Formats: sequence, structure tokens, C-alpha cells
Amino acid sequence: MTADERAPITGTSNERRLDAPHRRRGSAPRIVERLAVSGYRATAWVLAALPAGPAAALIGHLSQASYLLWPTKRRWSDRNFAHVLGVAPDDRRVRSLALRTYRGYGRYLVELMRLPSRPAAELAALVPDLDVEAVRRLWQENPRGGGLILAAGHVGNNEAVAASIARHGMPISVVADDTSFPELFDLLRRQREGWGVTVIAWRNLREIFGVLRRGEMLALLVDWGYRSDGIPVRFFDGWTTFPAGPATLAAKTGSRILPITIRRQPDDTFHVGWSEPIDLASSDPAELLRATQAMADALAATIEAAPDQWYSFKPIWPAGADEAADLERRAGLMAAGIADPGPA
Repeated sequence: MTADERAPITGTSNERRLDAPHRRRGSAPRIVERLAVSGYRATAWVLAALPAGPAAALIGHLSQASYLLWPTKRRWSDRNFAHVLGVAPDDRRVRSLALRTYRGYGRYLVELMRLPSRPAAELAALVPDLDVEAVRRLWQENPRGGGLILAAGHVGNNEAVAASIARHGMPISVVADDTSFPELFDLLRRQREGWGVTVIAWRNLREIFGVLRRGEMLALLVDWGYRSDGIPVRFFDGWTTFPAGPATLAAKTGSRILPITIRRQPDDTFHVGWSEPIDLASSDPAELLRATQAMADALAATIEAAPDQWYSFKPIWPAGADEAADLERRAGLMAAGIADPGPA
């Protein structure tokens, strides 16, 4: 949960900025915010009272309807899944995958809204096989002494995994968007802090840096959607960008990056795995490019194994060939150690 604004890593204007993933500009009107909070509370109460299976089926069908009835969202989703499958957006396999994914997303939404009302034992049971000692070792054995950045995508159930890590006494924070609905943000923050997970507003750079400089864990999502000013990467069959934040934060704080995989199992529990940790030697352009490409490769492998569990419905790749070619040009410059000049 972050925002699509950009906030500077430092006070200088020529520093690379932390990408935030939404394009929201300021808070919603007070009445809209109050309605959003009331609606969220009421929906969460109803879903907590209903049996999980029927509730998931209902919300899953509504989610599928949003895909079918919302042309812009359908177009974005079809383009994304076409890249994953390596076929044209109008291929029948794309729509089949999209419908399965939106149905699964409905199930995830039900889980997410029911989590605050579930007892701690039920919450822990969602992630039964977390290798706690391995995670602790990866966190504590950073050769540079910084924190651990958990780089994840919109796959599985990140909230359940963060709660499971916190339950085992490891300090974990997540970055969240407080831009449009501050009251809803505060409600969600308090709920997650009840699980032992600290929620940081995305503009609070002092605390974001503080978490990593104290050697704690910070969870960041990396697949918020295409931004022309991100770091160029190859993702599946095309050029796109991933946010500069994870690699830049790691370089500046001596932290390591751990790309994590969260996958739903047939019994609706979640398996957690990870790729090799990524350590950056410096904040040179080539290092930032290498680390960000490694995150993109790890996420691609996660999605490829279970594409119907990927819940990122914003445009992920640029629409035009010229923009893709420009990304390739910029990646070449960064690989040569030249600072990314940004879009042409």
C-alpha cells in the first residue's frame, strides 16, 4: 500500500526519488472519506459474520463482474496477462486466466477484511510452514549491518505473511498510502499494529530510513504499475520499469534485499519462499540496475509458477514500442555506469 507520488530520498533535487505507486493528489473530501471508512467497517463486519467459503464465492463473482464491465480495467488486465502467457491480448487463454485471477482476488479480499477479527491462532495457521530460523538468519547476517528489505509483488497474501513474521518476534514495517483516505489509513494502521506490524506513511522518509538503519525489516511491493521514471528492467517479454526505491534504500542504508515468494496452497494456507538475497556494493547506476533486474526476475518466476495468483491490475508495461526502446537505451547507459537520464 503506497502512493503514486514521488518523495525525495534526500533533500537535493538531483537525487533519484522514491517511487510511490498510486497517482493520487491530495485527500478525498471529508464526506467521501467518512463514507469510505463506514463502508469498509460495514463490509468487514458482514464478511466476518458470514462463512468464508460463500463470502469468497460472492466477492469473487463481483470481482469478475468488475473485469467484464469495466473496459479500461479489462484492457489493462488483458495486456498484462498476455505478456505473462506470451500470446496476443485477444487470445481466449487471456480471458480465461483473467477470470480465474479476479475470482481469486475476491477470495483474497475476503481474507484481508476478515483477518482483523480472527484469533491469533487462526492467523498463524495461514502460514504454517514459515522457516522462521532461516528468515531470522537472513535478517541478522547482513554483512553491511543494515536492515532487510522484503521485496514482494501482489501475489498471495502479504498481510498474513507480515503478521506471521511479527508473531515470531521479528520487527517488520510496511509502507502504506495515507494520501487519499487518512481515516481509513489510520484504521488499517491500528489493525495491523495489533498483529505487531508497524505501518509507515509513504511520505515519512525519516522513519523509513530509520527502520533500515536500526537493522529491522521493511516490506515493499514492487509491481505497482508502469512509471516512466523508474529503473528499466526486462520483465517477461518486454521492457518496463520497477520502482527505484528498494535498490536506492538498500544502497544508502547498507541493507540487503530479499525477494520473497508467497503462494496460495490448495488448502488456502500460504507457502513462503525466497530467492537469493541481493547485496549492493554501492549506489552506482550499474548496481541499482543489477539489483532491480534481479527483483524483476524473481517476481517473474513467482508469477510464472502461478499466474492466476498475481493481483496487479494496473498497466505494467508501456503501451508503445518507442517508449520500450527508450527504456532499453536507458538500461544500456546505467549498465555502463552512467546515471539514468530519465525518459527521452
